[in-house]
Amino acid sequence: MQSVHTQVRAEIKGPVGYLIFDRPERKNALSFEMWKEAARLVNEMGANRSLRVVVLRGAGDLPFCSGADISEFETVRANAEGARAYEDANVVAFDAIAACPLPTIAMIRSFCMGGGMGLAAACDLRIASESAEFAIPPGRLGLAYPPSAIRYIVAAIGPSNAKDMLYTARRVKALEAEKLGLINRLVKEAALESEVEKLANAIAENAPLSLKAGKLAINYAAGYAFADDMKAVKDAADRCFDSADYREGRSAFLEKRKAQFNGE
Repeated sequence: MQSVHTQVRAEIKGPVGYLIFDRPERKNALSFEMWKEAARLVNEMGANRSLRVVVLRGAGDLPFCSGADISEFETVRANAEGARAYEDANVVAFDAIAACPLPTIAMIRSFCMGGGMGLAAACDLRIASESAEFAIPPGRLGLAYPPSAIRYIVAAIGPSNAKDMLYTARRVKALEAEKLGLINRLVKEAALESEVEKLANAIAENAPLSLKAGKLAINYAAGYAFADDMKAVKDAADRCFDSADYREGRSAFLEKRKAQFNGE
């Protein structure tokens, strides 16, 4: 898996694929090209049969993502046409994450703002350290958050909380974010990386087809606008019952041993 962009890249660690943002001079604000590359890499990882989980994170101790690069507002986003193209790239990235057949985890420290919060909200799970801060700031910039991207924020924290954050553009600290349901797990700063790695590997040990079927069913049951239809949900469930992994799971249970799943 190759990335032509050094500021956003994919790394593979066993069954876990990492989408890494690495732009320290901008606190991991994403440029137009970075948005496009992020979507491409997520799609590649989702199609990689050796992977079981995808984690989004900032490189090293960098923030998760401080949003879109405001320095491009006078160039790439100088008018409505440019702004729409930029927002389309944002939404393509959000949709790629939400549609990824693998479980997705956002590993969040420090800033998770604007488009960064959209990336995190599109993930299945969000694990954050005590330094995490969240905001939806378009009200302070005179722009509009991409309408089709709002659905991920609403799915994560509900319409009323989404309105609160959007209307006020205030920063929400990690503890409040946990109470809002935006964070699934809040951990100590020093433990963030190890906790996410432990979680990702625990998920990776389970049957891939079961995880995919569960993801589709939960999205459908929750009524998410981005959910697959009932036929896709049923087909995914049926595939589990016809799979070699189901036979392996039954055998392992009866033999009191750990199952070895292959995603087939």
